[in-house]
Parts: sequence; C-alpha cells; structure tokens
Amino acid sequence: MAKRDDPETIGRRVQRLRHERGLTQRQLAEPSYTPAYISTLEAGRVRPSDEALHHVADRLGVAFEELATGRPAHLATDLRLRLTEAQRVLADGEAEQAALQYAELLAEAVTHGLVEEQATALLGLGECGLDTGDLTAAREHFEHAEHALAEASLPARVPARRGRAVTHYLAGELRYAVYLLESTLDEINRAGLHDPDALLLLHTALISPYMDMGAQARAAQAAELALALAPQAGDPALIARMHRSVARTLLAEGRVAEADASLAKAAEMYHQLKIRTELANCRWMRGYVYAQNGELSSAEEELRAALAMLTSHRATLYSSQVAVELADVLHRRGESEEASNLLRGVLDGLSSERGAVHAAAAHRLLGIIAEDAHRTEAAEEHYVRALGLLERAGAAGDLADLCRLLGDLLRRTGRVEAALDAYRTGLGHRTAGTTTLGPAPAQPLL
Repeated sequence: MAKRDDPETIGRRVQRLRHERGLTQRQLAEPSYTPAYISTLEAGRVRPSDEALHHVADRLGVAFEELATGRPAHLATDLRLRLTEAQRVLADGEAEQAALQYAELLAEAVTHGLVEEQATALLGLGECGLDTGDLTAAREHFEHAEHALAEASLPARVPARRGRAVTHYLAGELRYAVYLLESTLDEINRAGLHDPDALLLLHTALISPYMDMGAQARAAQAAELALALAPQAGDPALIARMHRSVARTLLAEGRVAEADASLAKAAEMYHQLKIRTELANCRWMRGYVYAQNGELSSAEEELRAALAMLTSHRATLYSSQVAVELADVLHRRGESEEASNLLRGVLDGLSSERGAVHAAAAHRLLGIIAEDAHRTEAAEEHYVRALGLLERAGAAGDLADLCRLLGDLLRRTGRVEAALDAYRTGLGHRTAGTTTLGPAPAQPLL
C-alpha cells in the first residue's frame, strides 16, 4: 500500500469529491459518522482511520487508494502493463518508438510518485540509449534509475549499475566499467545477498571488458560462474544473453563447437522471446565464430544479416561494430576495396569516446589493407591511430597484437630501433595480464 497523503490534502480531496457529487456533509457521514466529523475531516484537523476512509470512499464511489493517495485506482498496474508493452517495442528493435513510450510513462510515474515504475521507465530509456548509440543519455538514465532506487536493496539496483558499466565499456573506458561491476560483486558477496539474477547479470557483463583487456583467465572464470548461476536465474532473456557472452570465452579457448552450441541456445531463446535486436547480436556473434574458424562464406552471410537487422533498427553503434568484423571477412576473401569503403564509413560514427575499441579495430584493418597494397605511410598512420585509441581504452590484449604489426612494418622499412621499441611495448602489454586490475572479486556461494 502506498503512503497516504497528509490530513489537509485528504480533507481537500474529500470536500472536492463531495461537491462534485452534490452531497451534503450529513449525507456523506450517515449512518456511521456525524456531519461534524466530516467537517473536521475536510478541514484537515483530523487524521482519518482506515475504517473512516473506507466509509467515505464507499459513499463517494471511489477506491480507497484513490481517496488516500490521490492516485486513480489500478494506476500502478496499468503503468506496469504499459511498461511491458514499451519493453516489447524495444525488443522488436524500435528503440526510438520505445523511448517515446518510456518517456511518457516516466512522466506519469513521477506525477503520481510511483518509484519502482519510475526506475523501470528509466532503465528502459537507458537500454534505448544503448541501442541507438546515445551513450551520454543512456548513462544519465541509468544513473537516475539507481538514484530512484536508493532505498531499495543492492540486487534491485544491479540492472542500473550494470547499465552504467556498459555505457563506460562502449565508450572505451574498460577499466572503469570493470571497477563498477567488480565492486558491486564484492558488495553483494560481503552482504551475503545471493540473488542469482543480479549475480548472473554482473558476471555476464564482465566477460567482454575482461576479454578486451586481455584478462582471459578472469573472463573464463566469469563465464564459468555465469553458467553455474543460470539454472537458478529466473529471467530467460538474461540467460540467453549469458550464453551469447560465454560463447566468446569458449572461442578464445579454441572450443568452437561449444561456442556454437552456446550461441544456438541463445538464438533459440531469443526466437521464443521475440527479441529481434538480441537475435541480430546472436547472428553477429555466430559470424564471428565462423570467421575465427576460417568459414568465411558462412561468416559473411551471418554478419551481413546481422548488419542489415541492426541498420534497419537504427542501432548505429552496434551496426558499426558489426561492419568492422564484416570488413575483416571481406578483406580475407579478397574484397579489400569493399572492406575499405565499409571501414571508412564506420569511422564517421566511432571515436575515442564512442566505440573506441572497434574504432581501433577499423584503423588496424585499414592499416593491414594499406600495407598489403604497399602504402607504407598510410599503414603506419592507421596503426598509430589505433594504438592511441587502445591505450586510452586499456585494451591490453589488442595492444600487444597491434604493437607486433607496427614493429614488423617498422623493421621492414629499416627502422630497427623503432621496431624494437614497438615490440617491447607490445611485450609489456602482453605480460601485464590481469595484474593491473587488482584482486579478483570474491566468488559467490553457488
């Protein structure tokens, strides 16, 4: 039951409703109360009991909750139903339309003081921002959602915290994203709050930044814990997302068949849930699996399908990331000109603050294409730009590989000392491992 209004507000409401219905104080009072009591109530000089308010509500023909709080009957239920509808629109890939619905519902929830519904609408707006690539707006919505839930339990705040971390990850702030997720895990474990959905959400979100930072062991551990938590979790969409993320760690370990099986599970669940944007991400990941396994024709087919789906839904940031991986496959298939055109188009929408890791991947691939065409200066320029992006992002795993490419280029052009410096830098990133991340978060009791 929501907190009732103060006596003066309730009194004014009773008086207004009585006048609207053309009732006297005596008619409202009888048979259980006196006109004097109704006069005192309307003046706000008495705090009515639940019994008295039920009597007055019955006589006025309104719900008890509406009389006590000013909220129309079943308002919260109606808002929740409409929030579910907005979620369905977002799942269909219509992020802009969903954002309009969430914004309208947020305004209603704020007007009527419905905190949980406010937080749900803000989370939805944050997810819309992730889909459209508006990371600044997404982060603000997630922060406001966490603030709205300040009095709620920590597991209830985890979706907002995870959303904030994802915006930092996509912006290229890998280390801060990991800090947010790991510190939240430590808080949950210290408090003994074993909430399977919250823990699964956090471990799943950690996999990608761990992988990009070269922390393969931690990524594998996060995937193992996520798989162990899945049977206890109650959200099918969350379980499907977990299978999609775990596939990446399996692939890094050379377990291609298991990675493909994990993606098949995720795709099946997304089909059942009718989540089109996540289904596109599944095809994206499957294309990545095929590419890593050398099945370039199948990889191109999956990546083109994912790109078409994401582009049609205006998921600009994600579609740019898919385009980079498609360009890699095209280059490997001998279609370097198409790959170059695709990458140049992609770089218009990526930067050090927005998709930094994929922007670096685009420059890396343009460097390789330029080097294959014997355009050494252009290749070096792209490698150096990629290095700058990865260093700011802290993507140690990709940095080591890029330093090797740059070192090889410098060595072939006779700049041996510069090449040695590049190799040493790469070795430094390779050997850093996870030592710069601090101690790993404690494992939950499963």
